[in-house]
Amino acid sequence: MHNVTVIAAEQRSPAWFAVRLGRLTGSVAGDMLAKIKSGEAAGRRNLRNRLVLERLTGRSQDTDFVSPAMQAGIDREASAFAAYEALTGVMAQRSGFLAHDVYMAGCSLDGHVGEFVKLMSIKCRQPSAHLEFLKSGTIGAAAMAQIRHELWITGALEHDYFSWNPDFPPTLQARVVTVTRDEAEIPAYEAAALAFLAEVEAECLAVATMADLGDVLRKAVAVA
Repeated sequence: MHNVTVIAAEQRSPAWFAVRLGRLTGSVAGDMLAKIKSGEAAGRRNLRNRLVLERLTGRSQDTDFVSPAMQAGIDREASAFAAYEALTGVMAQRSGFLAHDVYMAGCSLDGHVGEFVKLMSIKCRQPSAHLEFLKSGTIGAAAMAQIRHELWITGALEHDYFSWNPDFPPTLQARVVTVTRDEAEIPAYEAAALAFLAEVEAECLAVATMADLGDVLRKAVAVA
């Protein structure tokens, strides 16, 4: 894994929020890729504004709201992780936040194998969502965007998307779908991500220029 620093920070901790400031992360990759027939999608525009605000203010614009469904997933996370290892026979590892050394981007992985050769998303799904995934094996657009982002950051070769719900019969509690690097079209994703990050940087620079101009004008008024 090149150009990436692993930072020890537990998810949702103050250190984790701090290291994410102004960075494009996997959880919002879907917003970055959002498109509409004409103009710019609101989600993409809002994300750009959020990253600009974080860089200018040094304060996180993330919300720490956790819904009951999210909390249920958090509570079952360790069990889901163990279920993934039992199903696949893979011994997975956890890591902190992965910060790209060149670009203002990064990600927090659910797990990885070896030197980030394989990644995984461990999803403790609600019953209806798990049932749908059992039937279709289809990964939603937002989840696929996150997978592409994590493959881009780490250089991993493949990513396992694992859906689990212990309330189902044993043979139906889990399903895993593997996405390869080729299937994820990483070069196209990288181009989109870098273009978006350039927009964020340009907007930050434009605001800084406004501030510099304002300072010049204030000094001119003071001299007059």
